[in-house]
Amino acid sequence: MRKIDVTRLPPSAAKESAYWLKERFEHSGSGVCKPKIAVILGSGLNDTLQNSTLLQRFYYQEIPHFAAPTVQGHSGVLDISEINAQQVAILRGRFHFYEGHSGSRVILPVRVMKELGVETLIVTNAAGGLNPTFRQGDLMVIQDHIGLPTLAGSNPLVGPNDDALGPRFVPMGEAYAPEYIQMAREVAAEHHIVLREGVYLMVSGPTYETPAEIRMMRILGADAVGMSTAPEVIAARHSGMKVLGISSITNSAAPETAKNVNHEEVLAGAQMILPRLNTLLTGILQRLTAPAFSPIKQTGVRSILYS
Repeated sequence: MRKIDVTRLPPSAAKESAYWLKERFEHSGSGVCKPKIAVILGSGLNDTLQNSTLLQRFYYQEIPHFAAPTVQGHSGVLDISEINAQQVAILRGRFHFYEGHSGSRVILPVRVMKELGVETLIVTNAAGGLNPTFRQGDLMVIQDHIGLPTLAGSNPLVGPNDDALGPRFVPMGEAYAPEYIQMAREVAAEHHIVLREGVYLMVSGPTYETPAEIRMMRILGADAVGMSTAPEVIAARHSGMKVLGISSITNSAAPETAKNVNHEEVLAGAQMILPRLNTLLTGILQRLTAPAFSPIKQTGVRSILYS
């Protein structure tokens, strides 16, 4: 396995990674690598979307500047698949701050997806349910997020700005596309899936929350808590991508259960959710890749068209 420095990343990293992927994809005879949609699968969710047509698979440790995941439940695989004759990039695993990665490496997969031509990013994660009405096994569409690390100095955009990617100061008032949230509601209703809605709060990890921290998070208005996602969404919005976020509520995040939470419970909760998450994501991707789908691109109110 190739050794890699997990703390330093050259400014050209995303372009180099994307170039390597395009070369390998095209040399395999699969045509031009040009996904418009990317999906990031969180802890324990690797087996989602196995029903799509696989065009080519890449392992993270092979891709320049990527690293093999160190966390159980993240397989570290990038699949270029096909749905409705459109390419979709599926990232089975992500990088976290708690693994020792810098902000630039945490968001590297998103930057690479942008270089490949991705316009829509779907992020998923395993999360603890802060909302007392949530139960293990629930799905939650993310309406907004609170990024504690990104508010406190670990924003992945800290440092010189790449004006070719996006502006120095990024508005986050509509981090998650309202039309995609509505689409998720409609798909969930079609398949009789209960879909919660709420605010996702990110902590850096790897420690789970103390009872006092859980009470604080509830006061802040958070419904679910996890150790990822916010940096990726920031990077996506910085570069103009539209984002949909889905949290899998894998465990309860309550003061009275704080002493018993563990990673095995999280992975078990993820397995419980997989069938419904797969149905939800498949339905959403079917709509996004349908020939009749056309998002109206404008700076104000957005809507979706179906013929």
